[in-house]
Amino acid sequence: MSLQIFQTSQNPVDAVSATGVLMRNLIDYAGLFPPASLGMAPSVANYDVYSRSEWSWILGRFIVPATRLDEFEAAIAELPTPITGTDFVNWRLSALLGSDPAADTARIHEFNARMTNFAPRRMAVVESVEVKVASPAEIIRLSEIIPAELAAYFEFPLSSCTEFIASVAKCGRKAKIRMGGETADNFPAPEGVIKFLRRCAASNVPFKATAGLHHPLRSVHRFTYEPDSAAGTMHGFLNVFMAALFLRAGMKAELAAEVLEEESAQAFQFEFGGVSWREHQLSRHQIADARRDFAVSFGSCSFTEPVNDLRTMHLL
Repeated sequence: MSLQIFQTSQNPVDAVSATGVLMRNLIDYAGLFPPASLGMAPSVANYDVYSRSEWSWILGRFIVPATRLDEFEAAIAELPTPITGTDFVNWRLSALLGSDPAADTARIHEFNARMTNFAPRRMAVVESVEVKVASPAEIIRLSEIIPAELAAYFEFPLSSCTEFIASVAKCGRKAKIRMGGETADNFPAPEGVIKFLRRCAASNVPFKATAGLHHPLRSVHRFTYEPDSAAGTMHGFLNVFMAALFLRAGMKAELAAEVLEEESAQAFQFEFGGVSWREHQLSRHQIADARRDFAVSFGSCSFTEPVNDLRTMHLL
């Protein structure tokens, strides 16, 4: 994977501009997962490079299954020791819970206790967990198992999102939406995405997205990196987050669906003080509030693809 994107930019983004506020900590790195499906060592090495790069401020958490935390610990121990104290990096992790959430949370507790004493190399701490659930009652049950200090993101079927989001809100937890996969049927219809985002906004439930969001704008791409991969229309992460922010600001669902399906880069205009889509505007402060309390991040198995696309659009 090319690291050329980390050469010094001639016009670095001001981190307090509307673009900077929208993109800060936006991309959770999921290199372990399809379609990249990298091994632990190269995934950890990539995250190490990204976390010390020019674009480190866009980088969010490292996504890892809780059952592979020991493997992660071994991989991070093999990284070169930072040369100076200024190279110290605090890694933020999000762990996927498996079939035994109680055992996984115990494993996370032990891992965090060990890794907080890992200095002077790097400190890595699991600060959130992600888990698939099949019923609203399961959200309530798992919320009693998952410690309150861990942010918990629940992924559930979009077809019944109203009931699931109500349970997430009741427990003071967060929601997760899957936006794609390796086949066309894994990409949710725009109306389902808008319903999810609207319900989250109405219930004050923060959310993250995952899968299928390698590119900023809705467009046609191959579903995997294989040369014979099928292709189809993929949601854009800029579309998803702008639609979410506009919904939170009071935009009607029908209009937000048009934001989600927007394919023209020129339709979105970024200035220091805010961003606009057609005649609709969001201030930098509205963006900051929504990113902090509502639209958290999205997971991607590639960090370079979305960053390169943003640079092509002259947003970075």
